[in-house]
Amino acid sequence: MAPPSGVALLISVTLVLLLVIPWVNGDAVGGWNVSNQREFDYFKLTLLWPGTACRRTRHCCPSNACCQGSNSPEQFTIHGLWPDYNDGTWPACCTRANFEEKEISTLVGALRKYWPSYSCGSASTCHGGKGSFWAHEWEKHGTCSSPVVGDEYNYFLTTLNVYFKYNVTRVLFDAGYVPSNTEKYPLGGVITAIQNAFHTTPEIACSNGAVDEIRLCLYKDFRPRECALQSTPRHGMNSRSSCPKYVSLPAYTPRGDGKVEMSVSSTYQSESM
Repeated sequence: MAPPSGVALLISVTLVLLLVIPWVNGDAVGGWNVSNQREFDYFKLTLLWPGTACRRTRHCCPSNACCQGSNSPEQFTIHGLWPDYNDGTWPACCTRANFEEKEISTLVGALRKYWPSYSCGSASTCHGGKGSFWAHEWEKHGTCSSPVVGDEYNYFLTTLNVYFKYNVTRVLFDAGYVPSNTEKYPLGGVITAIQNAFHTTPEIACSNGAVDEIRLCLYKDFRPRECALQSTPRHGMNSRSSCPKYVSLPAYTPRGDGKVEMSVSSTYQSESM
């Protein structure tokens, strides 16, 4: 039997590649076809408590919000605005739109205050690279929000506006749940305070008995809604399973000299969500 011609061989190889390699805008990404991800069902606004985040600080650097002295955060800060599905899963890395900080230059002051990083390391981005915390959140989550929020600038602006609208810090402080390294608060009371304010049940994630994250679920028009019943825990945590009946909101004393005073030992944090 005669060997295949060069043209026939090229066609055969091309067909095999089309069958086995997923493509997105002409590129294979991450082993699955990102372009086939359906549009998300709702948003999850995820907030971090700085007193718990700063327990994990071992090293200080200009990008670590725990080390900003009097400018260190004293309220819940933004982790991200995440598009989710009703089945408990979520889309990720929906386009190849890379993060460009110049696009959000007018928002940087507000982002440093309300959406800071608690790490000195670089975060992973969608396509095998490394970048800032904001780059990670835009590329992984923001690109999947584009049917509602549009471009990079509007993703960050929208998230800031939603964060200000649903002021979890004020709600909890008004209810008497304030930072303390000695007090513990009933988890049910924390949940009820947020329910009464926003008419939705929050997800609360804890770390070693301390509130780590609070998540609010929102319709695409940013009205509150209940989270998916089958929501898959991220970081291995969800409200009741990771939190004891009584939780803390740890306080800390920020310092700007390269150290952070804490009441507990430090562990390493990687901003990977």
